[in-house]
Amino acid sequence: MRIIILKSGLLLQLFVANVLMGEDIIDNTKPIPTAKVFTTTHQINNGGQSIKFKAIASETYLKNELGEPEASIWSVAYIKEGVSDWAKRPVTFVFNGGPGSASVWLHMGLFGPKIIKVSSDASKDDGAAPYNLVANGQGLLDLTDLVFIDPVGTGYSRVIGEGETKDYWGLNEDAASIANFIRQWITEHNRWFSPKYLAGESFGTMRAAAVANTLEEKGQNMALNGLILISQALDYAGSTSVHHNITSYFTYLPSMAATAWYHKKAGQGKKLEDFVEECCQFAYNTYLPALYKGELLSEAEKSKITEQLAYFTGLEKDYILKANNRILRARFQKQLLLDKGIAIGCFDGRYMGDELDKLSEEPHLGDPSSYQISSAYTAALNYYYANTLKIKMDRPYLTYNSKIGKNWRWRTVPDGKYWEPETPNVTTQLAETMARNTDMKVLVASGYYDLICPFLDAEYTFSRNGIAMDRVTMTYYEAGHMMYTHEDDFLKLSKDIRKFLVGE
Repeated sequence: MRIIILKSGLLLQLFVANVLMGEDIIDNTKPIPTAKVFTTTHQINNGGQSIKFKAIASETYLKNELGEPEASIWSVAYIKEGVSDWAKRPVTFVFNGGPGSASVWLHMGLFGPKIIKVSSDASKDDGAAPYNLVANGQGLLDLTDLVFIDPVGTGYSRVIGEGETKDYWGLNEDAASIANFIRQWITEHNRWFSPKYLAGESFGTMRAAAVANTLEEKGQNMALNGLILISQALDYAGSTSVHHNITSYFTYLPSMAATAWYHKKAGQGKKLEDFVEECCQFAYNTYLPALYKGELLSEAEKSKITEQLAYFTGLEKDYILKANNRILRARFQKQLLLDKGIAIGCFDGRYMGDELDKLSEEPHLGDPSSYQISSAYTAALNYYYANTLKIKMDRPYLTYNSKIGKNWRWRTVPDGKYWEPETPNVTTQLAETMARNTDMKVLVASGYYDLICPFLDAEYTFSRNGIAMDRVTMTYYEAGHMMYTHEDDFLKLSKDIRKFLVGE
């Protein structure tokens, strides 16, 4: 237990109140230390070339209008050496999602110079150390520099000085801080003429669209060349499986069908793509109208829908009927392999976890597609930071911060302006940004077994919001949310991103 002596009764009251609420205590009386920078040089083979590059792991201070530091953003940049014309050298800014996740997953799983390898077929837990950290021979450093960003409260990033988390933990606030960081980085490295890309995963795709829009503001209009959206979540209506959200019953169904096919519960004798397409047609043409009709359906019509849902999901007809033909994702995770007492993953339906409580309505041990790989990723990043990038910090690197999601501000309009809670949605921002910036293109990567950001939601979202589809590329993979954990899809996704960057 640490005892802090405070100078006034008011400060003591504030301290006690904050402790009771479980909030972090920021000691603003301490001087702000000099931002730390760790620079190393390396070499790697990417794209058939031997690339010499510099790694710059550093803190960047975001300042208020008075020039006072209020937040520290941690980033790791990989910059190719020997470049003669920076105007022709792209730079890609990378972040994950959450809200509350650091960039560890894309850093150590797909884009970084070294990556961690976990069970490709989702058959084994990552277990305990040591783990398999390897050079990324499929990396992109021959094509683009890379900058991995950890938003405030994740990784080593934090508020400092007079900064407050409420100024960073929100949809608009987060976009503003990341856009601020990007402008600073571009200015400090003299890269205003460089082609610029954003790569985000999950909520990070919502962040990417919001940041692209925000970069047009503040009298420093910065136009991006493209967005790489991995497991997109631009409109949460299609990726939030809760009661009475009709959109989600519709968008999740084909992912459930794909997962049932994978576990040999449905669609046997058919190719995955054919079975999925059959389900998508049913979802659009039969299931969605039935959902909107609700109790206006006859008993015979309801029964027919039940039979078709059982055909696609592999679940028992009686169960589906009791669910009123509306299957929640978490229940599907528990029900699909209930006969074996096994729950399947949410981020990736290929993963399976033995359940101690066989009768719980939802998986009670957590998501096996998360807990079966997270130790390896965490260990890999910490080992890589210490031994390769020679980073020494005075605090732990937070791969995920649960406090952020609990305190996240989804409000999209200023205080004082009328607003009602609504499903987070940045599709209009993306459509408007692409309309103003006719060079910006988008790559959307979706996994068939993703049960958190379903692939049909990507199609549904992009088809109805005025987005310039002639500049959008959709790609699909036989894995889940982090499709790069599956070796075949890691190779395919790397190639697809490479094609996207070179304009093929």
